[in-house]
Amino acid sequence: MATALATLRALACESLAPHPTPVDRLDRLGQRLGPDTPALLMKRDDLLSFGMGGNKVRKLQTVLADARAAGADTLITCGGLQSNHCRVTAAAGSALGLRVVLVVNGECQARPTGNALLDQLFGADVRHVASREARATTMAAVAEELTTQGHRPFVIPLGASTPTGAAGFAKGVEELLTAGVSPTVIVHSTSSGGTQAGLIAGCALFGLKARIIGISADESTDTLSSIVRGLLEQMGSLLGASASAIGLDRPIEVLDTFVGDGYGIPTPASREALELTARAEGIVLDPVYTAKAMAGLIHLIRSQQVATTDRVLFWHTGGQAGLFA
Repeated sequence: MATALATLRALACESLAPHPTPVDRLDRLGQRLGPDTPALLMKRDDLLSFGMGGNKVRKLQTVLADARAAGADTLITCGGLQSNHCRVTAAAGSALGLRVVLVVNGECQARPTGNALLDQLFGADVRHVASREARATTMAAVAEELTTQGHRPFVIPLGASTPTGAAGFAKGVEELLTAGVSPTVIVHSTSSGGTQAGLIAGCALFGLKARIIGISADESTDTLSSIVRGLLEQMGSLLGASASAIGLDRPIEVLDTFVGDGYGIPTPASREALELTARAEGIVLDPVYTAKAMAGLIHLIRSQQVATTDRVLFWHTGGQAGLFA
């Protein structure tokens, strides 16, 4: 494990957000939820100091180091029209002097809003496709087109959820422990799997025995669990870590009961969670990911699926620009 931890710490990283994010107590929210509520904390990655923050910054810092090492002059990635990942990639390309091509599903807006507005502000070349299924083939076609023109494109998969990206997020666990915070439960939003894989691996590598609960924003429990397991296996190869050292012997907990009618579509529970967090703590969630994750956390508390003696940390993964879409 010591060797794997040293390899993780030594991974090349583009320092986009060098400042650690705070951990806030959610005492007022806890009071609203009742006397049996455990101690509540929040890791504020919405305040990461780059590109309007969010979990994608942590993952991209390591992925972009690979892109630079490959001599890339162009980044290609994909997402929905209001993708946080696309927004951070656009910002990173701007900061590093790299061209960025975004393949997004969703109709082109006459007047861009939210993350689409920020993509434009950061100077990205946005290509629109009709469906999520068309993104991968279009990215490959764009990469071929640019290569033919003499460019050196680097394709970043959805959400930067690669073994390297997940390893970048795993580094955030050390930041948590350095601040003296040792939760027994961590709840977060999960979608492309990289954040959850990073949290599981990071906790295993840094010796934090916390229960990791991902609240799905779109995919089923079985699908996401399989994705996370696959990423952990690849991270083991990347870091030279055994299955237990990387967290593969730990349960992969994904709750898919808060998706509602689909990705990005609010539910009554997510609306309650968004308003309750804003009015109790003055903290803004987003309608696609963190509001649904907070709805999951509130359910876990109300149904007593976490103990009153637990120390529960909600990892805020950002995305507030989605409120203005």
